Amino acid sequence: MVMTIQTVIILAIIGIFAGILSGFVGVGGGVIIVPALVFFLGLSQHTAQGTSLFVLSMPVVIFAVMNYWKSGNIEWKYGLVIAATFLIGAYVGSKLSLKLSPGMVKLIFGVFLAYVSFRLILSGYSSISSNES
Repeated sequence: MVMTIQTVIILAIIGIFAGILSGFVGVGGGVIIVPALVFFLGLSQHTAQGTSLFVLSMPVVIFAVMNYWKSGNIEWKYGLVIAATFLIGAYVGSKLSLKLSPGMVKLIFGVFLAYVSFRLILSGYSSISSNES
């Protein structure tokens, strides 16, 4: 891949935006980085996923974790169990993804995001409505 100044600027914007949203609501890799790499830089779905996983393999969220830790908002035991089992799930998921066409992976991912979005919108609306009563 060619690393032009424009590419570096796009990558920096993706990184900053993903970092902000990661710290703000706990998302980043799959929700921000993967679609941005596909739509703005033309990477294939599989290459975007691999690149996102590479980013997440580095301690990129340490400062956000420190902020949540200082405010008492981390369940360390839960996180350790999830992290340990995440290793297995990531391995199995990557094997499955690479057996499917990039188009099928995009479709499955899009349906999953639509479902999660719908649930979050309903939950947020319910929370706001119940607080206003």
